[in-house]
Order: sequence, then structure tokens, then C-alpha cells
Amino acid sequence: MIHLIPAIDLMEGRCVRLRQGDFHSAVIYSDDPLARAQAFEKAGVKYLHVVDLDGARTGIPVNIRVLEKLIKETSLKIDYGGGIRELKTIRQLLRTGVHRLTIGSLAITRPDKLLEWIELIGANRFILGADISDDKLVYHGWQEISSVTWREFIGRWSGAGITRFMATDIRRDGMMQGVAIRLYREIKSQYPDIELIASGGVSGWEDIQALKKMELSGVIIGKAYYTGKITLEQIRKYNRPC
Repeated sequence: MIHLIPAIDLMEGRCVRLRQGDFHSAVIYSDDPLARAQAFEKAGVKYLHVVDLDGARTGIPVNIRVLEKLIKETSLKIDYGGGIRELKTIRQLLRTGVHRLTIGSLAITRPDKLLEWIELIGANRFILGADISDDKLVYHGWQEISSVTWREFIGRWSGAGITRFMATDIRRDGMMQGVAIRLYREIKSQYPDIELIASGGVSGWEDIQALKKMELSGVIIGKAYYTGKITLEQIRKYNRPC
């Protein structure tokens, strides 16, 4: 069973969604992230994907107080990304109760640092985000194109003990034009043992059904939920079929 993982993207303490990672395209969907998280929990959700967009821009977590509320007042297992660039930040987040840490650009620009963290913290505490455009990894808010392919990226880090990867076809993120079925099929074919999380492009329940057949670990649900294409009732029925 593929896990439905709602996303809460935080900007100035509010839930927002971006279009293809463009900060200028931010649309505010809620002033109360905790209420959103509690609604997901009541619908049977177990995991929550939280991105600190302010942290991603500044290089340090900004919405820590919101994160603390989400952890303290729900039982959701939260993976967190945004502004994770130093070991002291990781230790702070783990003390807060974050379940896993999502790492993106740093895995490309400072692999030495990530390897050090893996040795100190353990590979099981990390999810690596692979933001993909035409088979190449992009980073720094999708402004830079790496020479590294997703095959090389996953191969290197799975060899270092990372088992969880979140893959995004950036051309689909926030566009609600359907998920990258072909990409996920290729990744699972080449790396069948990783836990792969699909991200970007979910336009409705039919995309969830298509991904469910692929034995993925999870799928991020963002704009499709916030615009009503996927409802809490659908999520509840999926998580509690009886």
C-alpha cells in the first residue's frame, strides 16, 4: 500500500503552495498549519511532509515554532526540509522530534558533509530529494542544473546506505498535469530495493491509483488537495477502507 503523504509548505507561518518552485507564485491556502495537520491525522494519515520555504531561502530553519506545534499536537511522523545546512541544525530538529530529514541541494554541492552526517546520525534518518529535469539533477531552488543524472545520484547514495528517495519531475510540480509514471517506473526498475516517494504533478485520484500499482513507498499530495481535486474524505476512505 502506497502511503499518502500530504505536504505543508511553510512561508511566514502559513501554508502555501508554489508553482514549479517559484517563490513569486506562492498562493496562501491556510493561516493555520496545525489545523490542516490535525485534519490529515483524523483522516488516517501517518506521515507529513513539511518544507520550510523561508528556511530554504535563508539557509536556517525559520518556522521552527510551527514545526514544534505540529510535532507536539499531532502523532504524525514528520519529514522536514528547508534550511538544513549545518550539523547543529540537524541536532536541533531531531531534538524537536522530527522523524526524518529531507536533504536536496546539499547532497549535490557538499557530498562530503552529507557523508559525515550519515556517519554521525545514521542513514535511516535521511530522505534524499532528487529534483529531476531531463534525467539531470537540479538544485538551489531549481536554478542550477547539475551534470549528475538521477541514476548516478541514487546509485551513489544508496551505496552510502540511504534507502529513501523523493523524486520530482520539476516540469510537473504544481502544474497538476499528472505524475511522471515513466520516470518512476525507470527508477524502480533500476533500483528496486529503494523506498521511492513520488512528488509533483498529482492532479486527482486517478494518479494515486496509477502509482499504487507501482509498489512505491509513498506519494506527496500538495496542490491537488489544496484545490479540492483530492478530498479528505477520499484520503480517509483510502486509509480506512473498512
